[in-house]
Amino acid sequence: MKVLVVDDMLSMRQVMMHMLRSLGYNDLDEAVNGLEALKKLREQDYDLLITDLHMPNLDGKQLLEKVRHDKKLANLPVLMVSSEDDKKQVTDLIAAKVSGFIVKPFNMNILRKHLDWIKAEIPTV
Repeated sequence: MKVLVVDDMLSMRQVMMHMLRSLGYNDLDEAVNGLEALKKLREQDYDLLITDLHMPNLDGKQLLEKVRHDKKLANLPVLMVSSEDDKKQVTDLIAAKVSGFIVKPFNMNILRKHLDWIKAEIPTV
């Protein structure tokens, strides 16, 4: 499974990528913001997008909306990560068809559960 990790904080990208490798995900790529992520998503094929919500230039919600409105990317699973746990914000993300939402801080077991759920939802070809 090829995963793109998007966060404007280097330390958070490193933590997420370390957790993913520990869970057996080794085909990883990273982007520093939504604009860079969108460019990579349009140039390469990914199986999962994990993105922070709050980023400069193009935030996670805007990235999610662009992914959902792009025919090539519309079905890409998107896992949103944020310290934001505002009910309205989460409701808005669900309406925008986010695949999963993790509130920071989180541990590897929470990440594993979300990844297992998302993998179970991906139709097999």
